[in-house]
Amino acid sequence: MNRAERLFRLADLLRGRRLAVTAAALAADLEVSPRTIYRDIDALRAAGAPIDGEAGVGFRLASGWEMPPLSFDGEEVEALLVGLRMTRAFTDDDLARAARRAEAKLRAALGEAGLRRADLSPYHAPPTELAERRTLHRAVRQAAETARKLRILYRDEAGAETERVIHPFALLRWRAVWTMIAHCELRGAERHFRLDRILSVETLEERFPEPSAALRAKMAALIEAERP
Repeated sequence: MNRAERLFRLADLLRGRRLAVTAAALAADLEVSPRTIYRDIDALRAAGAPIDGEAGVGFRLASGWEMPPLSFDGEEVEALLVGLRMTRAFTDDDLARAARRAEAKLRAALGEAGLRRADLSPYHAPPTELAERRTLHRAVRQAAETARKLRILYRDEAGAETERVIHPFALLRWRAVWTMIAHCELRGAERHFRLDRILSVETLEERFPEPSAALRAKMAALIEAERP
């Protein structure tokens, strides 16, 4: 469940209650932590939701209030469509199917003028990834999302092949090549791996710890340094 969906569900759980409901109970319903509930309540209040209550006591939302609908201007719609087309072209088959569904929903919500502008967009992204690369994308993405280690056979720039156990946590497309950032157990440090040099991949049952805040900050700085 993404954050937008969670906010809608949280509003439904709070709406029209005679008695306040605790953050712990809301967290159990939504399968998140109480801390996440407090942040989401702050977000709803910032959006104008009349939520009564406080931590340790409970919360309730007056009936009749609705989450405001999302709306996008023309350039925002075009940006979303470009992103969806890039997703279809350059990632895995699961995300490509999700992108097609999302584009259909977006187009269904556009008026005539919005559809006309969407159809005039010059941005197109024909699929270029080979089938095996799309399968590799899925394996890396799912491993990063579930914090599972991967065993890969990797060929470096000089042609040498090594077997590595890695902890993947980022996929970046640089200069028309997908690069994975991962912790490499063989080297004991973070390394970059080009996906087109991975010869085989195996998802392991063993999990790895989530990347630290310091590591995420380092990755963000690295991405910023690559920006033209």
